[in-house]
Amino acid sequence: MASNTPKSPLAALTGLLCFVLVTGGGFGLLHEWLGWIHFMGFVRFLAPDGYEIYSYVAMIALGLVVGAAGDSITRRG
Repeated sequence: MASNTPKSPLAALTGLLCFVLVTGGGFGLLHEWLGWIHFMGFVRFLAPDGYEIYSYVAMIALGLVVGAAGDSITRRG
């Protein structure tokens, strides 16, 4: 059941950023391990050469933190 409370623009932005970071990091890891998945390829420009795995794991962790912060904003207000 949907609630009738309006979602703040900041909460919507953090939700989008969370999705992009977690999905991009996950597909980046799959691309590094399998080599043939090229979904969300723009995140490869965020990872320095030689540190791709670490960068994608950091993107996933950062996305989860941003998502938790956005959820906190939604619940608070």
